[in-house]
Amino acid sequence: MDTKLDIKHYMEQLGQQARKASRAMARADSATRNRALTLIADGIEREADALRTANRLDMDAAAANGLAPAMLDRLALSDKAIATMVEGLRQIVALPDPIGEISGLKFRPSGIQVGQMRVPLGVIGIIYESRPNVTVDAAGLCIKSGNATILRGGSEAIHCNRALAQLVKEGLLGAGLPENAVQVVDTTDRAAVGALITMPQYVDVIVPRGGKGLIARLMEEATVPMIKHLDGICHVYIDDKADLQKAVDIGFNAKCHRYGTCNTMETLLVARTIAARVLPELAKLYATKEVELRADAEAAAILAGYPHLAAATEEDWSTEYLAAILAVKIVDGIDEAMDHISQYSSKHTESIVTEDYSAGMRFLREVDSASVMINASTRFADGFEYGLGAEIGISNDKLHARGPVGLEGLTSLKYVVFGHGEIRQ
Repeated sequence: MDTKLDIKHYMEQLGQQARKASRAMARADSATRNRALTLIADGIEREADALRTANRLDMDAAAANGLAPAMLDRLALSDKAIATMVEGLRQIVALPDPIGEISGLKFRPSGIQVGQMRVPLGVIGIIYESRPNVTVDAAGLCIKSGNATILRGGSEAIHCNRALAQLVKEGLLGAGLPENAVQVVDTTDRAAVGALITMPQYVDVIVPRGGKGLIARLMEEATVPMIKHLDGICHVYIDDKADLQKAVDIGFNAKCHRYGTCNTMETLLVARTIAARVLPELAKLYATKEVELRADAEAAAILAGYPHLAAATEEDWSTEYLAAILAVKIVDGIDEAMDHISQYSSKHTESIVTEDYSAGMRFLREVDSASVMINASTRFADGFEYGLGAEIGISNDKLHARGPVGLEGLTSLKYVVFGHGEIRQ
Protein backbone atom coordinates (compact mmCIF):
# COMPACT_ATOMS: atom_id res chain seq x y z
CA MET A 1 0.00 0.00 0.00
CA ASP A 2 2.46 2.63 -1.20
CA THR A 3 0.01 5.08 -2.71
CA LYS A 4 -3.24 6.69 -1.68
CA LEU A 5 -4.92 4.78 -4.50
CA ASP A 6 -3.80 1.54 -2.85
CA ILE A 7 -5.14 2.76 0.50
CA LYS A 8 -8.48 3.61 -1.09
CA HIS A 9 -8.69 0.15 -2.67
CA TYR A 10 -7.66 -1.50 0.61
CA MET A 11 -10.26 0.40 2.63
CA GLU A 12 -13.02 -0.35 0.10
CA GLN A 13 -12.11 -4.02 0.38
CA LEU A 14 -12.45 -3.82 4.16
CA GLY A 15 -15.79 -2.07 3.69
CA GLN A 16 -17.12 -4.71 1.33
CA GLN A 17 -16.03 -7.49 3.67
CA ALA A 18 -17.57 -5.74 6.66
CA ARG A 19 -20.88 -5.20 4.86
CA LYS A 20 -21.06 -8.90 3.98
CA ALA A 21 -20.11 -9.93 7.52
CA SER A 22 -22.72 -7.59 9.02
CA ARG A 23 -25.52 -9.69 7.52
CA ALA A 24 -24.14 -12.85 9.14
CA MET A 25 -23.74 -11.03 12.46
CA ALA A 26 -27.30 -9.74 12.41
CA ARG A 27 -28.70 -13.25 12.00
CA ALA A 28 -26.34 -14.96 14.46
CA ASP A 29 -28.03 -16.04 17.66
CA SER A 30 -27.09 -14.69 21.08
CA ALA A 31 -25.35 -17.90 22.20
CA THR A 32 -23.02 -17.83 19.20
CA ARG A 33 -22.07 -14.19 19.71
CA ASN A 34 -21.50 -14.81 23.43
CA ARG A 35 -19.34 -17.83 22.57
CA ALA A 36 -17.09 -15.60 20.45
CA LEU A 37 -16.74 -13.10 23.30
CA THR A 38 -15.84 -15.84 25.77
CA LEU A 39 -13.19 -17.24 23.43
CA ILE A 40 -11.68 -13.76 22.97
CA ALA A 41 -11.57 -13.24 26.76
CA ASP A 42 -9.90 -16.63 27.20
CA GLY A 43 -7.38 -15.77 24.51
CA ILE A 44 -6.45 -12.46 26.14
CA GLU A 45 -5.86 -14.21 29.46
CA ARG A 46 -3.79 -16.90 27.77
CA GLU A 47 -1.69 -14.48 25.72
CA ALA A 48 -1.21 -11.78 28.37
CA ASP A 49 2.59 -12.05 28.19
CA ALA A 50 2.59 -11.68 24.41
CA LEU A 51 0.30 -8.65 24.68
CA ARG A 52 2.62 -7.02 27.22
CA THR A 53 5.58 -7.65 24.91
CA ALA A 54 3.76 -6.04 21.98
CA ASN A 55 2.76 -3.11 24.18
CA ARG A 56 6.38 -2.59 25.25
CA LEU A 57 7.37 -2.23 21.60
CA ASP A 58 4.70 0.44 21.20
CA MET A 59 5.64 2.21 24.44
CA ASP A 60 9.36 2.31 23.58
CA ALA A 61 8.66 3.70 20.11
CA ALA A 62 6.17 6.25 21.46
CA ALA A 63 8.59 7.47 24.14
CA ALA A 64 11.36 7.79 21.54
CA ASN A 65 9.00 9.84 19.37
CA GLY A 66 8.25 12.22 22.25
CA LEU A 67 4.62 11.24 22.83
CA ALA A 68 3.04 13.37 25.56
CA PRO A 69 2.82 11.81 29.06
CA ALA A 70 -1.00 11.77 28.96
CA MET A 71 -0.90 9.80 25.70
CA LEU A 72 1.75 7.43 27.07
CA ASP A 73 -0.55 6.79 30.01
CA ARG A 74 -3.37 5.90 27.62
CA LEU A 75 -1.06 3.64 25.60
CA ALA A 76 0.21 1.59 28.55
CA LEU A 77 -1.28 -1.90 28.88
CA SER A 78 -0.85 -2.77 32.55
CA ASP A 79 -1.82 -6.02 34.23
CA LYS A 80 -4.87 -4.22 35.56
CA ALA A 81 -5.79 -3.02 32.06
CA ILE A 82 -5.57 -6.57 30.69
CA ALA A 83 -7.70 -7.89 33.55
CA THR A 84 -10.23 -5.09 32.95
CA MET A 85 -10.47 -5.99 29.24
CA VAL A 86 -11.21 -9.60 30.15
CA GLU A 87 -13.73 -8.61 32.82
CA GLY A 88 -15.37 -6.19 30.40
CA LEU A 89 -15.88 -8.95 27.84
CA ARG A 90 -17.34 -11.27 30.46
CA GLN A 91 -19.69 -8.50 31.60
CA ILE A 92 -20.84 -8.03 28.02
CA VAL A 93 -21.57 -11.76 27.77
CA ALA A 94 -23.74 -11.47 30.89
CA LEU A 95 -25.74 -8.51 29.57
CA PRO A 96 -29.18 -9.11 28.04
CA ASP A 97 -29.08 -9.35 24.26
CA PRO A 98 -30.94 -6.34 22.85
CA ILE A 99 -31.20 -7.66 19.29
CA GLY A 100 -34.67 -8.75 18.21
CA GLU A 101 -36.35 -7.31 21.32
CA ILE A 102 -39.84 -6.03 20.47
CA SER A 103 -41.27 -3.22 22.56
CA GLY A 104 -44.39 -1.05 22.62
CA LEU A 105 -46.56 -3.62 20.83
CA LYS A 106 -50.16 -2.44 20.68
CA PHE A 107 -53.32 -2.98 18.65
CA ARG A 108 -54.53 -0.29 16.28
CA PRO A 109 -58.21 0.28 15.44
CA SER A 110 -57.58 -1.42 12.08
CA GLY A 111 -56.71 -4.68 13.85
CA ILE A 112 -52.97 -4.63 13.14
CA GLN A 113 -50.42 -4.75 15.94
CA VAL A 114 -47.60 -2.21 15.78
CA GLY A 115 -44.35 -2.28 17.77
CA GLN A 116 -40.64 -1.61 17.45
CA MET A 117 -37.80 -4.12 17.12
CA ARG A 118 -34.23 -3.39 18.15
CA VAL A 119 -31.77 -4.14 15.34
CA PRO A 120 -28.02 -3.67 14.70
CA LEU A 121 -26.80 -0.50 13.03
CA GLY A 122 -24.82 -2.59 10.51
CA VAL A 123 -21.18 -1.57 10.01
CA ILE A 124 -19.50 0.69 12.56
CA GLY A 125 -16.19 2.40 11.89
CA ILE A 126 -14.24 3.28 15.02
CA ILE A 127 -11.25 5.63 14.99
CA TYR A 128 -9.22 6.01 18.16
CA GLU A 129 -5.82 7.03 19.50
CA SER A 130 -3.41 5.28 21.85
CA ARG A 131 -5.63 3.09 24.02
CA PRO A 132 -5.27 -0.57 22.95
CA ASN A 133 -8.11 -1.55 25.31
CA VAL A 134 -10.50 0.24 22.94
CA THR A 135 -9.79 -2.47 20.38
CA VAL A 136 -11.27 -5.08 22.72
CA ASP A 137 -14.07 -2.92 24.15
CA ALA A 138 -15.24 -1.92 20.68
CA ALA A 139 -14.97 -5.41 19.23
CA GLY A 140 -16.87 -6.87 22.18
CA LEU A 141 -19.75 -4.41 22.04
CA CYS A 142 -20.06 -4.66 18.27
CA ILE A 143 -20.09 -8.47 18.35
CA LYS A 144 -22.70 -8.57 21.13
CA SER A 145 -24.92 -6.04 19.33
CA GLY A 146 -24.76 -7.96 16.04
CA ASN A 147 -22.71 -5.38 14.16
CA ALA A 148 -19.60 -5.65 12.03
CA THR A 149 -16.84 -3.14 12.70
CA ILE A 150 -13.74 -1.65 11.16
CA LEU A 151 -11.26 -0.48 13.80
CA ARG A 152 -8.61 2.12 13.03
CA GLY A 153 -6.35 2.48 16.06
CA GLY A 154 -3.54 4.98 16.45
CA SER A 155 -0.21 4.27 14.78
CA GLU A 156 1.45 4.38 18.21
CA ALA A 157 -0.44 1.19 19.25
CA ILE A 158 0.02 -0.79 16.04
CA HIS A 159 1.88 -3.78 17.54
CA CYS A 160 -0.56 -4.29 20.39
CA ASN A 161 -3.58 -3.78 18.13
CA ARG A 162 -2.30 -6.38 15.69
CA ALA A 163 -1.87 -8.89 18.51
CA LEU A 164 -5.37 -8.17 19.83
CA ALA A 165 -6.85 -8.36 16.30
CA GLN A 166 -5.47 -11.87 15.94
CA LEU A 167 -7.11 -12.97 19.19
CA VAL A 168 -10.43 -11.44 18.13
CA LYS A 169 -10.24 -13.23 14.79
CA GLU A 170 -9.55 -16.56 16.52
CA GLY A 171 -12.53 -16.04 18.81
CA LEU A 172 -14.88 -15.24 15.92
CA LEU A 173 -13.76 -18.25 13.89
CA GLY A 174 -13.96 -20.51 16.94
CA ALA A 175 -17.62 -19.54 17.36
CA GLY A 176 -18.41 -20.03 13.68
CA LEU A 177 -18.73 -16.32 12.88
CA PRO A 178 -17.06 -14.54 9.96
CA GLU A 179 -13.53 -13.36 10.75
CA ASN A 180 -14.25 -10.12 8.89
CA ALA A 181 -16.89 -9.14 11.45
CA VAL A 182 -14.07 -7.29 13.22
CA GLN A 183 -11.29 -5.87 11.05
CA VAL A 184 -8.38 -3.83 12.38
CA VAL A 185 -6.93 -1.47 9.76
CA ASP A 186 -3.39 -2.77 9.24
CA THR A 187 -1.74 0.44 8.11
CA THR A 188 -0.57 3.56 9.89
CA ASP A 189 -1.19 5.73 6.80
CA ARG A 190 -3.52 8.58 7.77
CA ALA A 191 -5.18 8.33 4.38
CA ALA A 192 -7.01 5.28 5.78
CA VAL A 193 -8.99 7.57 8.08
CA GLY A 194 -10.02 9.80 5.19
CA ALA A 195 -11.22 6.76 3.26
CA LEU A 196 -13.10 5.22 6.19
CA ILE A 197 -15.13 8.35 6.95
CA THR A 198 -16.20 8.78 3.33
CA MET A 199 -17.59 5.30 2.61
CA PRO A 200 -21.32 5.59 3.40
CA GLN A 201 -22.01 2.74 1.01
CA TYR A 202 -20.18 0.39 3.40
CA VAL A 203 -20.12 2.13 6.80
CA ASP A 204 -23.28 3.13 8.67
CA VAL A 205 -21.79 5.16 11.50
CA ILE A 206 -18.39 6.43 12.64
CA VAL A 207 -17.39 6.56 16.31
CA PRO A 208 -14.27 8.68 16.84
CA ARG A 209 -12.38 8.40 20.13
CA GLY A 210 -9.51 10.83 20.21
CA GLY A 211 -8.32 14.35 20.67
CA LYS A 212 -10.04 17.54 19.66
CA GLY A 213 -7.97 17.80 16.48
CA LEU A 214 -9.11 14.40 15.25
CA ILE A 215 -12.78 15.06 16.02
CA ALA A 216 -12.66 18.49 14.38
CA ARG A 217 -11.16 17.00 11.24
CA LEU A 218 -13.80 14.29 11.08
CA MET A 219 -16.63 16.77 11.61
CA GLU A 220 -15.35 18.69 8.60
CA GLU A 221 -14.61 15.79 6.26
CA ALA A 222 -16.89 12.87 7.14
CA THR A 223 -19.80 11.88 4.92
CA VAL A 224 -20.77 9.06 7.31
CA PRO A 225 -22.89 9.97 10.40
CA MET A 226 -20.94 10.14 13.67
CA ILE A 227 -21.45 9.40 17.36
CA LYS A 228 -18.94 11.74 19.00
CA HIS A 229 -17.86 14.15 21.66
CA LEU A 230 -15.48 16.96 20.80
CA ASP A 231 -13.86 17.38 24.21
CA GLY A 232 -14.40 16.80 27.91
CA ILE A 233 -14.53 20.06 29.84
CA CYS A 234 -15.98 18.58 33.02
CA HIS A 235 -16.92 20.50 36.15
CA VAL A 236 -17.29 19.75 39.86
CA TYR A 237 -19.33 22.28 41.82
CA ILE A 238 -18.84 22.25 45.61
CA ASP A 239 -22.05 23.65 47.04
CA ASP A 240 -22.31 25.65 50.27
CA LYS A 241 -24.19 22.67 51.78
CA ALA A 242 -21.44 20.19 50.87
CA ASP A 243 -19.96 17.68 53.28
CA LEU A 244 -16.33 18.82 53.59
CA GLN A 245 -14.79 15.33 53.46
CA LYS A 246 -16.85 14.34 50.42
CA ALA A 247 -15.87 17.59 48.72
CA VAL A 248 -12.17 16.98 49.32
CA ASP A 249 -12.30 13.33 48.26
CA ILE A 250 -14.30 14.02 45.10
CA GLY A 251 -12.38 17.18 44.18
CA PHE A 252 -9.07 15.32 44.40
CA ASN A 253 -10.17 12.12 42.68
CA ALA A 254 -11.98 13.85 39.80
CA LYS A 255 -8.76 15.67 38.87
CA CYS A 256 -5.92 13.40 39.93
CA HIS A 257 -7.13 9.83 39.42
CA ARG A 258 -6.02 10.13 35.79
CA TYR A 259 -5.21 13.26 33.83
CA GLY A 260 -5.54 12.01 30.26
CA THR A 261 -9.20 11.01 30.20
CA CYS A 262 -12.22 12.86 28.89
CA ASN A 263 -14.11 12.49 32.19
CA THR A 264 -11.39 14.19 34.26
CA MET A 265 -12.45 17.42 35.99
CA GLU A 266 -10.96 20.49 34.29
CA THR A 267 -12.76 23.25 36.24
CA LEU A 268 -13.55 23.33 39.97
CA LEU A 269 -16.35 25.67 41.04
CA VAL A 270 -16.68 26.42 44.77
CA ALA A 271 -19.46 28.25 46.61
CA ARG A 272 -18.16 31.40 48.28
CA THR A 273 -19.26 30.53 51.81
CA ILE A 274 -17.39 27.20 51.88
CA ALA A 275 -14.34 28.16 49.78
CA ALA A 276 -12.08 29.19 52.66
CA ARG A 277 -12.61 25.81 54.32
CA VAL A 278 -12.40 23.45 51.34
CA LEU A 279 -9.80 25.01 49.03
CA PRO A 280 -6.84 24.88 51.48
CA GLU A 281 -7.59 21.19 52.18
CA LEU A 282 -7.73 20.40 48.48
CA ALA A 283 -4.60 22.46 47.81
CA LYS A 284 -2.61 20.24 50.21
CA LEU A 285 -3.57 17.19 48.15
CA TYR A 286 -3.06 18.88 44.79
CA ALA A 287 0.42 19.94 45.90
CA THR A 288 1.42 16.28 46.35
CA LYS A 289 0.70 15.83 42.62
CA GLU A 290 2.18 19.21 41.60
CA VAL A 291 -1.13 20.28 40.07
CA GLU A 292 -1.05 23.81 38.68
CA LEU A 293 -4.07 25.78 39.86
CA ARG A 294 -5.26 28.53 37.54
CA ALA A 295 -7.49 30.51 39.86
CA ASP A 296 -9.68 33.56 39.62
CA ALA A 297 -8.72 36.49 41.89
CA GLU A 298 -10.93 35.43 44.79
CA ALA A 299 -9.71 31.82 44.77
CA ALA A 300 -6.10 32.99 44.35
CA ALA A 301 -6.39 35.06 47.55
CA ILE A 302 -7.44 31.94 49.48
CA LEU A 303 -4.70 29.88 47.83
CA ALA A 304 -1.91 32.43 48.46
CA GLY A 305 1.32 30.54 49.14
CA TYR A 306 0.34 27.52 47.04
CA PRO A 307 3.49 26.62 45.07
CA HIS A 308 1.87 26.07 41.67
CA LEU A 309 -0.54 28.99 41.35
CA ALA A 310 -1.36 31.06 38.26
CA ALA A 311 -4.01 33.61 37.38
CA ALA A 312 -6.88 32.15 35.35
CA THR A 313 -7.55 33.64 31.93
CA GLU A 314 -10.78 33.54 29.95
CA GLU A 315 -9.30 30.73 27.85
CA ASP A 316 -8.84 28.52 30.91
CA TRP A 317 -12.59 28.13 31.43
CA SER A 318 -12.95 26.47 28.01
CA THR A 319 -9.78 24.37 27.96
CA GLU A 320 -9.47 20.60 28.24
CA TYR A 321 -6.00 20.32 29.75
CA LEU A 322 -5.56 16.52 29.94
CA ALA A 323 -2.73 17.40 32.31
CA ALA A 324 -1.98 18.35 35.91
CA ILE A 325 -3.67 21.72 35.51
CA LEU A 326 -6.99 22.78 37.07
CA ALA A 327 -9.04 25.94 36.67
CA VAL A 328 -10.61 27.16 39.94
CA LYS A 329 -13.41 29.69 40.33
CA ILE A 330 -15.40 30.99 43.29
CA VAL A 331 -19.13 31.35 42.62
CA ASP A 332 -21.93 32.87 44.64
CA GLY A 333 -23.98 29.67 44.65
CA ILE A 334 -25.70 27.06 42.53
CA ASP A 335 -27.22 29.52 40.05
CA GLU A 336 -23.88 31.09 39.17
CA ALA A 337 -22.31 27.63 39.00
CA MET A 338 -24.93 26.41 36.54
CA ASP A 339 -24.60 29.61 34.51
CA HIS A 340 -20.85 29.03 34.25
CA ILE A 341 -21.36 25.39 33.25
CA SER A 342 -23.93 26.38 30.65
CA GLN A 343 -21.48 28.83 29.09
CA TYR A 344 -18.26 26.79 29.14
CA SER A 345 -19.10 23.09 29.47
CA SER A 346 -18.63 20.68 26.58
CA LYS A 347 -21.76 18.89 27.88
CA HIS A 348 -19.83 15.78 28.87
CA THR A 349 -20.01 15.33 32.68
CA GLU A 350 -20.74 17.62 35.64
CA SER A 351 -21.02 16.85 39.35
CA ILE A 352 -22.39 18.69 42.39
CA VAL A 353 -21.21 17.99 45.93
CA THR A 354 -24.03 18.84 48.31
CA GLU A 355 -26.13 17.54 51.19
CA ASP A 356 -29.07 19.69 50.05
CA TYR A 357 -31.51 17.38 48.28
CA SER A 358 -33.32 20.21 46.50
CA ALA A 359 -30.07 21.71 45.21
CA GLY A 360 -28.93 18.32 43.99
CA MET A 361 -32.16 17.65 42.14
CA ARG A 362 -32.10 21.13 40.57
CA PHE A 363 -28.60 20.40 39.33
CA LEU A 364 -29.71 17.08 37.82
CA ARG A 365 -32.68 18.68 36.07
CA GLU A 366 -31.15 21.90 34.84
CA VAL A 367 -27.59 21.01 33.83
CA ASP A 368 -27.68 19.96 30.18
CA SER A 369 -24.84 17.43 29.96
CA ALA A 370 -24.65 13.78 28.98
CA SER A 371 -23.86 12.73 32.56
CA VAL A 372 -24.89 14.73 35.64
CA MET A 373 -23.97 13.53 39.13
CA ILE A 374 -24.58 14.20 42.81
CA ASN A 375 -21.76 13.48 45.29
CA ALA A 376 -19.65 11.40 42.90
CA SER A 377 -16.43 11.86 40.97
CA THR A 378 -16.73 12.68 37.27
CA ARG A 379 -14.35 9.76 36.68
CA PHE A 380 -17.35 7.44 36.99
CA ALA A 381 -18.68 8.66 33.60
CA ASP A 382 -17.61 5.49 31.88
CA GLY A 383 -19.43 2.58 30.28
CA PHE A 384 -17.66 0.00 32.45
CA GLU A 385 -18.55 1.88 35.65
CA TYR A 386 -22.15 2.35 34.44
CA GLY A 387 -22.58 -1.40 34.04
CA LEU A 388 -22.59 -1.34 30.24
CA GLY A 389 -19.78 -3.91 30.20
CA ALA A 390 -17.66 -1.47 28.25
CA GLU A 391 -18.22 1.55 26.10
CA ILE A 392 -17.56 2.30 22.49
CA GLY A 393 -17.23 6.00 23.25
CA ILE A 394 -19.01 8.87 24.92
CA SER A 395 -21.45 11.06 23.05
CA ASN A 396 -22.38 14.58 24.04
CA ASP A 397 -24.69 14.85 21.05
CA LYS A 398 -28.42 14.66 21.71
CA LEU A 399 -29.58 12.51 18.81
CA HIS A 400 -29.51 8.70 18.80
CA ALA A 401 -27.04 8.16 21.66
CA ARG A 402 -25.93 10.30 24.62
CA GLY A 403 -23.35 9.66 27.32
CA PRO A 404 -21.37 6.40 27.42
CA VAL A 405 -22.39 4.39 24.35
CA GLY A 406 -22.99 0.73 25.13
CA LEU A 407 -25.08 -1.96 23.47
CA GLU A 408 -28.26 0.03 22.95
CA GLY A 409 -26.31 2.91 21.45
CA LEU A 410 -25.08 0.51 18.75
CA THR A 411 -28.60 -0.44 17.75
CA SER A 412 -31.57 1.19 16.11
CA LEU A 413 -35.31 0.59 16.10
CA LYS A 414 -37.48 -0.43 13.22
CA TYR A 415 -41.25 -0.65 13.22
CA VAL A 416 -42.76 -4.11 12.96
CA VAL A 417 -46.38 -4.86 12.15
CA PHE A 418 -48.35 -8.06 12.87
CA GLY A 419 -51.39 -8.42 10.70
CA HIS A 420 -54.22 -10.92 10.43
CA GLY A 421 -55.22 -10.29 6.84
CA GLU A 422 -56.21 -6.64 7.37
CA ILE A 423 -56.36 -4.32 4.37
CA ARG A 424 -56.51 -0.56 4.54
CA GLN A 425 -59.96 0.89 3.89
